[in-house]
Amino acid sequence: PPTPTRERDTQALLSRTQAMELRQRDYHVDRPLLNQEQLEELGSRSPAPVTLQWRTWFRCSRARAQALLLQYLPVLAWLPQYSVRDWLLGDLLSGLSVAIMQLPQGLAYALLAGLPPVYGLYSSFYPVFVYFLFGTSRHISVGTFAVMSVMVGSVMESLAPDDAFLLGLNSTVNVTARDDTRVQLASTLSVLVGLFQVGLGMVHFGFVVTYLSEPLVRAYTTAASVHVFISQLKYVFGLHLSSRSGPLSLIYTVLEVCWKLPQTVVGTVITAIVAGVVLVLVKLLNEKLRRHLPMPVPGELLTLIGATGISYGVGLQQAFGVDIVGKIPAGLVPPKAPHPQLFAKLLGNAFAIAVVGFAIAISLGKIFALRHGYRVYSNQELVALGLSNLLGGIFQCFPVSCSMSRSLVQESTGGNTQVAGAVSSFFILIIIIKLGELFQDLPKAVLAAVVIVNLKGMVMQFTDVFSLWKANRMDLLIWVVTFVATILLNLDLGLAVAVVFSLMLVVVRPHWLPPMPDTDIYRDLAEYSGAREVPGVKVFRSSATVYFANAELYSDSLKQRCGVDVDYLLSQKKKLLRKQELKLKRLQKENKLPKQPASQPPGYSPSFFSPSPRTELEETGAWAPEDAKASDMSSLKALGLPQPDFHTLILDLSSFSFVDTVCLKSLKNIFRDFREIEVEVYMAACHAPVIKQLEDGHFFDASVTKQHLFASVHDAVLFALQQQRSSPVNPVLVS
Repeated sequence: PPTPTRERDTQALLSRTQAMELRQRDYHVDRPLLNQEQLEELGSRSPAPVTLQWRTWFRCSRARAQALLLQYLPVLAWLPQYSVRDWLLGDLLSGLSVAIMQLPQGLAYALLAGLPPVYGLYSSFYPVFVYFLFGTSRHISVGTFAVMSVMVGSVMESLAPDDAFLLGLNSTVNVTARDDTRVQLASTLSVLVGLFQVGLGMVHFGFVVTYLSEPLVRAYTTAASVHVFISQLKYVFGLHLSSRSGPLSLIYTVLEVCWKLPQTVVGTVITAIVAGVVLVLVKLLNEKLRRHLPMPVPGELLTLIGATGISYGVGLQQAFGVDIVGKIPAGLVPPKAPHPQLFAKLLGNAFAIAVVGFAIAISLGKIFALRHGYRVYSNQELVALGLSNLLGGIFQCFPVSCSMSRSLVQESTGGNTQVAGAVSSFFILIIIIKLGELFQDLPKAVLAAVVIVNLKGMVMQFTDVFSLWKANRMDLLIWVVTFVATILLNLDLGLAVAVVFSLMLVVVRPHWLPPMPDTDIYRDLAEYSGAREVPGVKVFRSSATVYFANAELYSDSLKQRCGVDVDYLLSQKKKLLRKQELKLKRLQKENKLPKQPASQPPGYSPSFFSPSPRTELEETGAWAPEDAKASDMSSLKALGLPQPDFHTLILDLSSFSFVDTVCLKSLKNIFRDFREIEVEVYMAACHAPVIKQLEDGHFFDASVTKQHLFASVHDAVLFALQQQRSSPVNPVLVS
């Protein structure tokens, strides 16, 4: 007899599916009652074949050697196919735009790391060029980044504080000795970070970043932005503060700033405020005119040039006591070997920086890859970032990752490949050799203003608290614990506490134990040779709950097992649609075609994020002929692309005991990607607590409704066949 829980699950779906269920009641299950032993005999069950993966590791052939070379040196794969005509101009413009941003940010983030500003320029040159050779993302901008710099600065304050370099009994700091020591520490730290990243990438340990959930990473970067802001207050107010590190160091720094506010240098505060206002106004202007400008107005560069000129002409240091950058040596420094005796002191911090840097880079890389229809490989990205830090450390750089603001500029100004990164590194090289020394009179307060204004994106993540309160309270708890731990315990201990807490929370979440389905039986084809597939239908089930640590694995396994290269089809479809759009615009410009109605923009094609035409038709029942024609023109068949051999994908969610925000996004992406290749997606066997979490997370909308959710897999299969007007079948064993 049905259990009360089962009745509640079914009742939740009755109101929306009464008509559909009335149509489906003309079928019945007619088969003998089977126990597990009889089922295995009927299905000819045998153990799934075991592949000894290690045997392939020691095979050697020319094809395997070539594949390994292209895998670890991706530039050899894509550079010979580089389209000079289509991509070069965009990459040149993008590289110049990024270089213009790299200059002020490199100087500012070096100051944030507690190092002389010129080392920020070195860190904007060597790692960028190395990533050009080894990276797989086409759009991220590798180089200095605020979160990485503040983590490095925390290490510098801990191991090389100002108090260790006092000259005699007076309070004067031996700046030269302090900077030399910190440069040794930072470069050795970069080498150690690179060794961690390369080693983890070579043993395919890229999945380690999956244990950093999205709420954890966003909370951590938000807390890091608070650290960055507090660290810049001494430059904004012109104060000399004590070096602090460890738990509660941020609180003590805030208290010291408040205590020393009467010692504020007025000229420094005015300089910082004026520079900050100019930077904010230019950013607002760029946002307002971004559609009309070929590239953003370089507000940071113009501010640096103007501030340097005013400082030199007026004499801000001599007249008003404003601190300036000081001597910037021209030319490159020779490579130096790291100091292995420092490894023991830097081990824990290096591992934390390696993981955080990779998490930021791979998350941004996947966002751009999804947007532009290509794939980034986490293990190769780990190797590429590691080599950037390893070789950069030998040339006196500090650890780097990628910057969101520069990456967005690199994409929006027409960047298509990492040639844009190589171009930006070339411009930075020119600045290092010839132009860097011109910024000797630049006030440090201006660099602090650059850092603070660029924190806008991370500070806006405070709104996550409100969205997570409505969507998922468990993820909100992870966010709050991560933020508070990072603020109070500093960046290294805060990250460790956050990871441990998020993993513990997975264990203590309530788990739902579902009853056996009471419709029909579906088993894996790999184990049951007697099972047969329903024509045109694929059923996919995970053996465990999908959450932040395995959501990516779930999506990748689904695409691999369905037998279709989904990412390739998406990439080719976007490329062909883009060509169609450009051709249509060209014809319209030549007045060979009339312009389309206002309801459709020129070159209209279904958006990458929009629901599929078939689903829209089913839900609205009113499509204009022009819409249908546009849909036909954008179909896989019309574009000359191979079509999948199945029309429906059913996700069996019976093993899901909870869903988090990462799982919700993965399911959304699955719906979107498969609909783009003209495969409809349904969900089945989802239990009441999970349905409630899907509703709270705003999973259901116009494109994914509860009409895509079925009480059992068999109901979903029958509905899919009915939609395709196929004769209903009642298989006993279906994979």
